[in-house]
Amino acid sequence: MCRLFIGSSASMWECETRSLRIDRMVTSIRLESFFWHVLEDVALRDGLSVTQLITTLYYEAIEAEHNLGNFTSFLRVCCGRFLSLQLSGDVPQDKGVSIKSLDAERILEKERGGWAQQHLQLVK
Repeated sequence: MCRLFIGSSASMWECETRSLRIDRMVTSIRLESFFWHVLEDVALRDGLSVTQLITTLYYEAIEAEHNLGNFTSFLRVCCGRFLSLQLSGDVPQDKGVSIKSLDAERILEKERGGWAQQHLQLVK
């Protein structure tokens, strides 16, 4: 089972640090190259650079009053959610479909409904 994972290219988990400016402050973000590639795919869909995407995610997370104590973990989860939403069909594989064009509320409601249904089945 693990061969599928350990047999992948070691370059996928090599860390890369990128510097960017948020609120006129230069900050560095260190992520594995795998996550940088996913962020590039997400950014490309909306015509953004990775820096613009990260800045947008930062501001929207602050606006939603999220605790961003570990921003790199937040970015990794964003990448995981993007890939998971592609697998579920909620984010089309077509790279021409922008993320901002998707009905986020419908997708979130579908997730909440699915989670609640699964949780109720476990309780029974």
